[in-house]
Amino acid sequence: MNFIGLGALFLFLAVALGAFGAHALRARLEPTQLAVYQTGIQYHLIHGLAIIIVGVIALARQAMGSSSLLTTSGVLFAVGIILFSGSLYLLAMTGIRKLGAITPFGGLFFLAGWITLLIASFSL
Repeated sequence: MNFIGLGALFLFLAVALGAFGAHALRARLEPTQLAVYQTGIQYHLIHGLAIIIVGVIALARQAMGSSSLLTTSGVLFAVGIILFSGSLYLLAMTGIRKLGAITPFGGLFFLAGWITLLIASFSL
């Protein structure tokens, strides 16, 4: 899987959504809703970079053989962005509080991605 490209795509989307929030949503959302949206952006950016890091490590390891743990880590980060940040974006823009129930699952995917990357690091 091309994690460098996937990470770049996620980071592009994070910057675009961040600009959208800063310009188009600032006047439409309450400060608490905007803070929720910005939290989504923050985690989106951090984990987009994490996906690129996974891609760079995987590329460096390519000569030694691929690591399924690295692949798993990158996928966990991607799913985490979709669930965590995506639910926060939707929550902020729609006000549907039930969407907040999805957010912790995204956080669990982030945590699983980090622990998987940690375990993979022992075989680097």
